[in-house]
Amino acid sequence: MPSGESDYSRLVPCVCAKDDINRRRAARLQAISNLGNLSKLTFGNLSPLGRSSDPVSQKLFQLALDEIRKFAENPQGWIVLAGPVGSGKTHLACAVANYRISQGHSAFYITAAELLDHLRSAYSPSSEIEYDELFEQIKNSPLLILDNLNYSATTVWSKGKLEQLLEHRFNGRLPTLITTGMSVEEFATDYAGHMNDPELSKVLILKKESSSLQSLDSLDLELLKNMKFSNFDSKRLSLHEDVRQNLAQAFVNAREFARAPQGWLIYQGVNGCGKTHLAAAIANELRESGKEVLFIVVPDLLDHLRASFAPDSRVSYDALFEKIKKIPVLVLDDFGEHSATSWAQEKLYQIINYRYNARLATVITTCLYLEEIENRVSSRMVDPSISLVFNIMAPDYRGDIKASRTVKPRPRSKN
Repeated sequence: MPSGESDYSRLVPCVCAKDDINRRRAARLQAISNLGNLSKLTFGNLSPLGRSSDPVSQKLFQLALDEIRKFAENPQGWIVLAGPVGSGKTHLACAVANYRISQGHSAFYITAAELLDHLRSAYSPSSEIEYDELFEQIKNSPLLILDNLNYSATTVWSKGKLEQLLEHRFNGRLPTLITTGMSVEEFATDYAGHMNDPELSKVLILKKESSSLQSLDSLDLELLKNMKFSNFDSKRLSLHEDVRQNLAQAFVNAREFARAPQGWLIYQGVNGCGKTHLAAAIANELRESGKEVLFIVVPDLLDHLRASFAPDSRVSYDALFEKIKKIPVLVLDDFGEHSATSWAQEKLYQIINYRYNARLATVITTCLYLEEIENRVSSRMVDPSISLVFNIMAPDYRGDIKASRTVKPRPRSKN
């Protein structure tokens, strides 16, 4: 440093030495990350639709790819890529790293398992790099790409190291790309909050993962899968004018709910009046737009809950019940068409009560009048601050029921 400066006696490397130090440091990190074996994973050989044949997953992948390209050009904040094995998240992560390197920028890619292995080995007396030095380099990397982060497969020590790493980068607002096969909700509570911080992080879902709820969903049945708004006959000419208007209004209510799912929408009516078609159309449209929704026939729901008690069940009862209660949009079809045991009534009440208190979007279809439904459930259904109860007056479209209900539809509350 120039003589007279406050720190003139401090030794600093000249430019050529500094460049050499940086090259050696980059080579060491490159060796740790093993990115050389993944250099072939680039944006150029990435399928723009991903690997799934499912249209919903393809749309989710396209949206994620657009965000990832922007991040590669200008890494800021955090990106969390969530998806099951084979969804393409590692290819996307490596494409970012390889692109940054090709542009002359540093990027540090490593899997969570390799990271922890290297940290453990750094404790060894024969290690060429000290533990603190290695951890500091990783924590302060200009761009960190941490692949396959999975808390459930780690020890207490490993969790502590990962928490230190993520906390440091979160507080420093350091660009970070994380991939995981778990849902964000399954991460430790503290870091689920970090990853959902709208000012820092974007969570991108690559593919709808098969889960315990998927086996419950009835939308995969051919009949229900094809129940769309586009093929619903809301102008059945054989009906009286007032009944046609009633059916048309039921259609409008369903379309509005599908565009902005909030509150409760409850359809009453005889079998075959069209209430299940409208409920399925809502669920199908939400699913096509990438939203999380479960369509389940109530008797099937209770059967699945009972089955989760079995010793050989792959999902615990508590875990399944919690997912059903908390799913963003729940469609309960044929409410009341179940065995009226005390156990069944209690389970349904718990679901209804939780979703009522949490104000979660819910669609219910039933052949019953409200006075025929258990009072503690019906009292929540008729609350105008959250629910619209609509009676479909149309008869069975198959012609086996000619009479229709005459109960007038309840108006939607303005609250």
